Amino acid sequence: MSNLSRFMKNNKIQKKNEEYAPTKSMLGSDGKPLRWEFKHISSKLNESIRDDCTIDVQVKGKPNMYRPKLNTSKYLVSMIVASTVTPDLYNKELQDSYGVKKPEDLVYEMVDDPGEYQDLCTWVQDFQGFSDSLDDKVEEAKN
Repeated sequence: MSNLSRFMKNNKIQKKNEEYAPTKSMLGSDGKPLRWEFKHISSKLNESIRDDCTIDVQVKGKPNMYRPKLNTSKYLVSMIVASTVTPDLYNKELQDSYGVKKPEDLVYEMVDDPGEYQDLCTWVQDFQGFSDSLDDKVEEAKN
């Protein structure tokens, strides 16, 4: 029974939020790019986002067969929105200042440089653990 106690929730390491400056076009009073705060999302939330971004497409030549297809662009921006703590992408005043109504559109407006947006997508995926190998995770757990 004591071996099981190591798996209890209170023994699980809590993941920390991190900051990242996704664009150089927004500067703070110190002249440095503004940093956004990001949180880790749960596997359950990730699956929900993935399901929302997946559609069934017909298999060519097979009228009654469909296969799932992930809308990668929608998935990535949805993951960014779900991960972002600051700025509040749901804030109506912030959305109005960019002339948008949805947090996903706000991300596109705030990070409007394609290269910076791609870097943000890559960073969020790395932050959420999509690029870590099992060996990397074991090494991190040891430290």
